[in-house]
Amino acid sequence: MHEKLHAYQATLQFGELVFDVLSRKGTIHKALKDQLERAMESMLLNIAEGNGKKSAAERRRFFETARASTFECAAITDLLLVQRVISPELGRDLKSLLERIAAMLTGLMR
Repeated sequence: MHEKLHAYQATLQFGELVFDVLSRKGTIHKALKDQLERAMESMLLNIAEGNGKKSAAERRRFFETARASTFECAAITDLLLVQRVISPELGRDLKSLLERIAAMLTGLMR
């Protein structure tokens, strides 16, 4: 099942960190908050769905979508850093985790 994938586990870890940030009242513009939630959910759900596909082409398509959402989360993380919503340390942790997830998804796409 998808829960055993390291990319899925790392995405859950990212989600936990993100939800801590999102739960802060009034620190993030609503549109950016919604976009981050959607991108993070897209990562997780596309990994799970892609893992359930039998054909290599279908699996690849879902993992590509998850990877694109990973890059979207990285850009949003940059915005949160610029807006001083998150600390530089948290920003580094999030970006490092996203880099690992992207690398794992690249491997799953092969």
